[in-house]
Amino acid sequence: MVVKLMSAFRTTRKLNRSFTVSFLLFAFLALFGAFMALPLLYAVNNAFKPLDELFIFPPRFFVNNPTFDNFYDLVALMGNSWVPLSRYIANTLLITIIGTAGHILLASAAAYPLAKYHFPGSKALFAIVVLALMFSGHVTAIPNYMVMSWLGWINTHASIIVPSLAFPLGLFLMKQFMEQIPTALLEAAKIDGANEYRIYWSIVMPNVKPAWLTLMILQFPALWGTDGGSFIYSENLKTLHYALGQITAGGIARAGVGAAVALILMIVPITLFVISQSSVIQTMATSGMKE
Repeated sequence: MVVKLMSAFRTTRKLNRSFTVSFLLFAFLALFGAFMALPLLYAVNNAFKPLDELFIFPPRFFVNNPTFDNFYDLVALMGNSWVPLSRYIANTLLITIIGTAGHILLASAAAYPLAKYHFPGSKALFAIVVLALMFSGHVTAIPNYMVMSWLGWINTHASIIVPSLAFPLGLFLMKQFMEQIPTALLEAAKIDGANEYRIYWSIVMPNVKPAWLTLMILQFPALWGTDGGSFIYSENLKTLHYALGQITAGGIARAGVGAAVALILMIVPITLFVISQSSVIQTMATSGMKE
C-alpha cells in the first residue's frame, strides 16, 4: 500500500506539481481522511467499552478496558427471542441480495436500448426517469404503499424488493455510462454474429462496470438497513435491523448492547465499500471509451 502511494506521489509530482505542492496536497488529504475516519473509530471503541466507560464524563474516545460483554449480552438477548437470529439474517440477506442484483440487471437492461437505440418515445421515457429523480422516498411512500396493497404484497418481502428495483438513479447512471461505449464496437460484434443479449452481457456490462459497482455500493446499504417500515408486520419476515433496533430500545441499561449493534449494522456495508472502491476507482480511470 505504501509503495503504491509513493508511486502515485512521484507520478503526480512528475506530471504537473512541484515536490512541495504535492507534499502539502497529500498531507491535506491525509488530514481530512483521518478526520472522516474518526466516527468509525469511535463506534468501534464504543462497542468494546464496558458500561462504566460508556457513561463516564467527560467521555473518552478510546477504550481503556476492552471487553466482549456487549456482544455476549446481545447474543443472550437474541437467544431469548421466539424468532431465531438466523431467520432475521436470512430475511435481510434475501431482501438485500435480490434487491441489489435485480436492480442492477433491470436498470442496465432498460438503459441499453435507451442509450443505443432511438425509437419513438425514447426521449420522453428518459425525461420521465430524470423527473423521477426529483422525488424522494418520503414523497412516494404513500403511492408505493397503495400499489403494494392493490397487488396484495403487503406483509411480504416483495413489498420491499420490488420498489427497490425501480430506483431511478440506477437507470440514469447506467444510460450515461452506456452512451460512452462506441457504437462501432457493437456493430462489429453484430457482424461477428453476436445477438443483442450476447452484446449486452459480454460487451456492454463489462464496459459499464463502474456504473453497476457504484449502484451496488448505493443500493446494498439502503436495503441492508431497512426495517420493513409499514410494509412488513409479521415477526417471521422482519429484518435484522428491526430485531436489533428493538433490543436497543430497552433503555439506558442496554447502551452497551446498542454500541455492539451499531458496529454490526455498519460493518457489512463498510466492508462492501472497501472491497469495491478499488475496482470503482480503477475502472473509472481506465474506462469510458469514446469514438
